[in-house]
This record gives sequence, structure tokens and C-alpha cells, in this order.
Amino acid sequence: MQHSLAPSSPLAQPRTGIARLAAESPQVRERAQVAYFALPARSALNRESSGNKPFSWTLNPYRGCEFGCKYCYARYTHEFMEKWDGLDFERKIYAKVGSPELLRAELRRAQDKGLPIALGSATDPFQPAEKQFGITRRLLAAFAEFEGLRLSIITKSTLVTRDLDLLKLISRRHRFSIHVTVTTTDEHLARLLEPKAPPPARRLEAVKKLVSDGIYAGVNAMPVMPEINDSTTALEDLARQAAAAGARFMHGNTLYLMPAALMQFMPFLEKEFPHLVRLYRKLYARSAYLPKEYQEKIADRVAILRARYNLIGPGPQAPTLSGPAQLALW
Repeated sequence: MQHSLAPSSPLAQPRTGIARLAAESPQVRERAQVAYFALPARSALNRESSGNKPFSWTLNPYRGCEFGCKYCYARYTHEFMEKWDGLDFERKIYAKVGSPELLRAELRRAQDKGLPIALGSATDPFQPAEKQFGITRRLLAAFAEFEGLRLSIITKSTLVTRDLDLLKLISRRHRFSIHVTVTTTDEHLARLLEPKAPPPARRLEAVKKLVSDGIYAGVNAMPVMPEINDSTTALEDLARQAAAAGARFMHGNTLYLMPAALMQFMPFLEKEFPHLVRLYRKLYARSAYLPKEYQEKIADRVAILRARYNLIGPGPQAPTLSGPAQLALW
């Protein structure tokens, strides 16, 4: 079932493309066993290729994510840089320097590309490295120069509220939403699953702040994991607290475990939830996705809670443009 992108003898292979760039990237800083590198950016926007996401383009200012979420599906992306140790994803963070300037150029050429764009689809754009590099803020400044996009941000970080000045401007110029991921309201469980991410209560406080400042923001209850955070009681408590924070919406999705993620998640289960190891081995024996019946059960459960707590927002409104749109993307 498992596979790897690693060649049979990685050291014998010449470094090319992103792997070569990563190998040549200068280390900028090291703190608390995490090393930061400056990675030359070759592009900013990337086409979403799976066909099952609500966005067409992705934008990730960093490779790797310091939050170290045990379930993170994006760990495989470090393998493209020939980083085969699964922990490198959270210990070696690559900042895509130059991506704000690339984004401006790509947006100017984007009039026929039918965006929407998701910022933070693979790694958190407001992770601790953002305090060092400030790339996400510069990307937001670039978006603020345009009009008429469909743009969303996905984050677990309370640092998102730092940029309220730009977020409010973007909200006026684009169809814009912020999705704050809250996997559980159980602080202990959250610390196990997401060791370096802000506590759930602080994330919900960020939602409250964003909404109070006129931003269309809500909660992503993701991922939902069998026998860990999928009970009706757990999901209802999250929905209740999200509604109390003023969240405009709540979305849910189930755990997706590609091989690179599975190799990190199973040892975590063995340590923290040994009674679930056999169940998960069975559930993920043939696919990175959970069985369709389980996905449908969770979708129904989330739909009921969304309706009960009025977390079915109408979606971000189209902006009132100040003049002829610089971009016409919807």
C-alpha cells in the first residue's frame, strides 16, 4: 500500500528542480530545533489538480509547517525536495522568497484563468516562520492592489489578526473568506494532535475578532478522525463554540492519509491511542481516503449541526468595485 518518491539510492541521483533549489537554499535562522531556509520562488500560484477542491489555484508561501500536526497530509511535499525523513516537514521550513513579486505578475496575466485561490492549502501561511519572513503579509498587500478575485485563507494561527488592516481592504475588493481550522475543542487532545498550533480557544477568539471587524470568517472542523474527534458530542461542542464566536460557517471533512502522512500518524496512534491501531490499519489498508459510508455519515452529522447552529453562511459577498475591475475572474 505504501510507496515513496525516494529513488533506490537518493545520494546517487543528481539534484534537479526543486530538490536542487532546496539543497542550495541558505539557512537563515535556527530556533528550537527548527531551521529556516530562504528558497528562491519559481512561481506563486499553482493549479489545483485533484479536481475535488472548492478552489482552482493554491498559494503556499512556505514549504513545511512548524505546527507539526500529526495528521498533516502535506508531508509528502518535502519528498519533492529529497527530504525523506518525515520529521523534516516540521523541522526544516523553506520560505519562498520573492513570491509576492511573482504573484503580482501572475495576477496581471490571470484574466482568463477563472481563479479562485486558496492561500494556505498545504502549509499554514501564518506559522511561526511568518514572524521572521513576513511573506504572507506581502502577499496580502499584493492582493489588495487588485479587485474582483475569489480568495480564501486557511489557517490555525492567531497571527492572522495581525493583518486586519489588509484583510479588511481585501474583503472590500474581493470575494473573500477566512477558514480557521479547529479540529477539537478539547485542549489536551489538540495539544496531542497539533503540538505547536495555538490552543482551540485562541483560534475561536481569532474568529470572533475577524467577524467583528467585518471579515467573512468561520471554522473548518478538519480533519474528522474515527474514534478520536468524530463523536456527535465532540462535533456539537465545536459547532456550539463556533457559533458563540460569531462564525459565519462551519465545514467538515474526514482524515486523508497519504503514505508520508500515514508513516507519521501510525506511530502517533501506537503511542497515544493504541486501541485504535488495528481499526486504522483496516480503514486505510487500500486507500488514503476513509470508506465512502463513513464520509457520508460525517457529512450528514456536520450538516445537521450547521443547520442547528446557523453555520450555513451565504458566502462572501461580491465587492462593490470602485471602477472597472482590474480582473474579471468570476
